[in-house]
Amino acid sequence: MKDILSEIIANKRLEIDLQKQAISIEQLQEGISGSPTPRSMKQALASSASGIIAEFKRRSPSKGWIKEEACPEEIVPSYAAAGASALSILTDEKFFGGSLKDIRAARPLVEIPILRKDFIIDEYQLYQTKIVGADAVLLIAAALELEECNELAEKAHELGLEVLLEIHSSEELAYINKGTDMIGINNRNLGTFFTDVENSFRLAGQLPQDAVLVSESGISDPEIVKRLRAAGFRGFLIGETFMKTQRPGETLQNFLQAIQ
Repeated sequence: MKDILSEIIANKRLEIDLQKQAISIEQLQEGISGSPTPRSMKQALASSASGIIAEFKRRSPSKGWIKEEACPEEIVPSYAAAGASALSILTDEKFFGGSLKDIRAARPLVEIPILRKDFIIDEYQLYQTKIVGADAVLLIAAALELEECNELAEKAHELGLEVLLEIHSSEELAYINKGTDMIGINNRNLGTFFTDVENSFRLAGQLPQDAVLVSESGISDPEIVKRLRAAGFRGFLIGETFMKTQRPGETLQNFLQAIQ
């Protein structure tokens, strides 16, 4: 089985090198002064009755195109209107069909927090995240050395961004520290892209009880959300379940009614 994560990270390094040639990190640093005031995703999830993080996602490496012509200006406000607690917007272009432009387009249209979902490996990307108006950033333990992850989390906090730390196994528990805003359990193995929601239940008991826990990937049944909430989770990142339908916002609204 080809290791998809390694392929994505190798491509990401090339992407960032090209971006740095076009716009220097110094230029990005100068550009963050006009960024919107950040909203707390952690607080939004902790205080929400549903905790749904609705994801804008055009494609995936395992499924191909889900909704190639998806428009953030239409779908993102429909998610907010339906009752999403927060938003996740994929910005990886090659593997997920996303772009930073999607966040830039969505930000003025909604008041709820936006997570930039990408493979963050360089502080350059954190400045980008701040400039386009996202409120939180994903850091993936499987993609980073422990020290790298801590340094990026620290830099994110300096910039006023919250961090959703994503782990997949008990071997990655060491990445969690007092500064971790939210802990995400990815039910999808990023090497094989195999998904198993039981992964969240397996790890729940090993996580800090006072943390804001997020279950990510493979959630399509409202009953699973109810079980996850009972196990201590407060956030549920769901994309494909909504995006594959004709009207993602309407699908989310029906999903929320089913978990109440």
